[in-house]
Amino acid sequence: MLRDAPLTISRREGKAPDTHVIKLAGPITLPNLFAFQDELHSAEPPAVVILDLTEVPYMDSAGIGAIINYFVHCRKRDAKLIVAGVNSRPLELFKLARVDSVIPMAATIEEAEARA
Repeated sequence: MLRDAPLTISRREGKAPDTHVIKLAGPITLPNLFAFQDELHSAEPPAVVILDLTEVPYMDSAGIGAIINYFVHCRKRDAKLIVAGVNSRPLELFKLARVDSVIPMAATIEEAEARA
């Protein structure tokens, strides 16, 4: 997948009440950053937000910055953000930025929902 490929975003209800899963597919990069941020901030976060990155093959520093920003946004509103399904390349960026020790992460959506 190309780094400038489109990013698609979908939302669904999670298994637990007041839980939403936001599924991302495609790279999270500067060209699609503003659409990504607009979607994240389009509504008040529920009690638990699971950000599904299973289909995100690549992320740049702008993408990780947007996720950190949304994590802070959720915390200010007493909402919990869990990032799930992070692939190897984005995971390297999470580790490099040491975000993996701050933002809760889960290997799968099922694991994230169990931790919610």
